[in-house]
Amino acid sequence: MAPTQQHLPPTILSVPPPILNVLETTLVAPSLSAGAALPESSLPLTFFDVLWLTTPPVERVFFYSLAADAGVATILSNLKASLSQALHAYYPLAGRLRLKPGTADRYELHYQPGDGVTFTVAEYSNDGADFDELATDEPKKVAKIAPLAPTLPEGGALLALQATVLRGGLAIGMAVHHAACDGASSTRFLHAWSAASTGAADGPPPPVTDRALVNDPGSRLYDFFVKAMPTADQMERVKLSDDQFFATFTLSKEDIQRVKDVVAAEAGRRGAAPPRCSSLVATFGFIWSCYQRAKDDAGSNIGDRPTYLCFPIDHRSRMKPPVPDEYLGNCVGAAMHAAPEDQLAAAGAGGLFIACTAVAAAIEEGVGGVRSPETIESWIVRFKEAAVAGTGMLTVAGSPRFRVYEVDMGFGRPAKVDIVSVARTGAMAVADDRSSCGGMEVGISLQAAGMQRFQKSFEDAIAFLHPLNPSFSCADVKVVTVCERSRSTT
Repeated sequence: MAPTQQHLPPTILSVPPPILNVLETTLVAPSLSAGAALPESSLPLTFFDVLWLTTPPVERVFFYSLAADAGVATILSNLKASLSQALHAYYPLAGRLRLKPGTADRYELHYQPGDGVTFTVAEYSNDGADFDELATDEPKKVAKIAPLAPTLPEGGALLALQATVLRGGLAIGMAVHHAACDGASSTRFLHAWSAASTGAADGPPPPVTDRALVNDPGSRLYDFFVKAMPTADQMERVKLSDDQFFATFTLSKEDIQRVKDVVAAEAGRRGAAPPRCSSLVATFGFIWSCYQRAKDDAGSNIGDRPTYLCFPIDHRSRMKPPVPDEYLGNCVGAAMHAAPEDQLAAAGAGGLFIACTAVAAAIEEGVGGVRSPETIESWIVRFKEAAVAGTGMLTVAGSPRFRVYEVDMGFGRPAKVDIVSVARTGAMAVADDRSSCGGMEVGISLQAAGMQRFQKSFEDAIAFLHPLNPSFSCADVKVVTVCERSRSTT
């Protein structure tokens, strides 16, 4: 069924004219139900949701390579039609965030007939940059890729989408308000859109919208978090500069196994119990140590002060009773741990051991984070303690479980997926390895000098992991081809 569309002024998207030429912005409504629009409805926010009320939207960009003779007009028409179909089940995302009428602090997602998601069609027209320049893993200016993600319209919009025609491909950008849903939910929506676009008969099950599944007797936790919620001005932001870059670094399955081996050996050397070093622990620990070492190389006054890593943990299966995987909303808590700056930044086995031990401890503490209201309330307390310490915090966006490289819209899997919003939040972006060789991709955004230092730290650390490999040298390390190198040299 064709989507219900309302044409909007192209000025809804504030993008620099030299970068994008906006061709069209339409409002795509959920497809009709038995010939009628979906009824008006509201979903109250839970304590998990209000944690994200003042955070910036999560912005992803999917890069798809297109054949020279691809029918772009047909592709765009199908994207809008299938979006309408996907929104039928995910209709809350077509609504608006608002205060519940007559209340001072009760927020809700409100949908009424006529609501929809803005879908913008644009052409990239700046300096003739082609698909390969924008979809690369190599460092690229954030200013060149940020406009590929749409701006959320004012008035409480929860989701916006954009298709940008590139020379040699198509970029599909997504911006979603984090108070509406977490990464697991938003990527489930993308897989539902993908299934509708390809006509798949075995699409994902529909979302579950019952907010009563999140147990909060007497709204104790909601009241606590809505009072403790920082203002937008208090939220830490990274000021984007003209020389802000984004690059992707891939750890292969073999690299990750070597991290595990090194950490286990270092634990034995120290006479300490080895941490539970999963692939996620090894990846986070490796990147965190490289990141801190890059900061150290910048001449910072490094010492034994604590610095923090914070990342989300999905609590759906840990709630009592458990919340279904299909639950549409937020159901993530924070895992956080500190490590001494100087020990974390140490090259070789020492830094990896300290980093992975801290990450493993964060997970062990985090998985028990919903045992009682007191443990949940402690999330804010620990955040404030870290803020008072003032020594910095590296956060994480994304997850390899989201399978973003399986989002096929009918013209092949994406060649590249970037979480471009990390350029503003300072987080590292994590995803599954697109080549399906068991590795993980990590996106990092830094200014030019910092990116050079991080690349050097990453290359040196990879070289340390493979000291006995006669065919390996630092010259083999490329941001793009870490996974390819490991397959050919292990």
